[in-house]
Amino acid sequence: MDTNTQFDQAISDCRRVFVAKLSDYGASWRIMRPQSVTDQIFIKAKRIRSLEIKGVSAVGEGILPEFKAIVNYAIIGIIQLQLGFVDTKDIDAERATALYDEVAAKARALLVAKNHDYDEAWRSMRVLSYTDFILTKIERVKQIEDNAGEVKVSEGIDSNYLDILVYAVFGIIKLTE
Repeated sequence: MDTNTQFDQAISDCRRVFVAKLSDYGASWRIMRPQSVTDQIFIKAKRIRSLEIKGVSAVGEGILPEFKAIVNYAIIGIIQLQLGFVDTKDIDAERATALYDEVAAKARALLVAKNHDYDEAWRSMRVLSYTDFILTKIERVKQIEDNAGEVKVSEGIDSNYLDILVYAVFGIIKLTE
């Protein structure tokens, strides 16, 4: 399977989870401020790192579902940056899914461009490196958030969320090959 097909499959799996949770909870995540989304991604990435180090899960859930959650929260984060947070759910499942698909398409375009430039170097990397890169990107996002979104020469929060999403997809692909 080629990378684009694998990316599409990984996003499809993540989207299924997103849609199922929309059915259960609606777009309750619309209430989350960007900093809370960042912290949620942080929690998921820290759990992955903990499982990578310990080699065992006390609650029975593995690394793969956490990478999928990171993909979904990164997409939620980008949507929240675009729309802003609200005090109550304000979009239905159809609109939320359309927004999800728009962000996923941007991430796919980024992946295609980076794969062109880097010749799929990610395939030679270890999954634990994706985890570390995600954690590094989260620390960058936290700093940008602490600086009220201002950057002098760096990419913004949305670009970091896209990178986090792509690294999480790489993790999903590697774990399912």
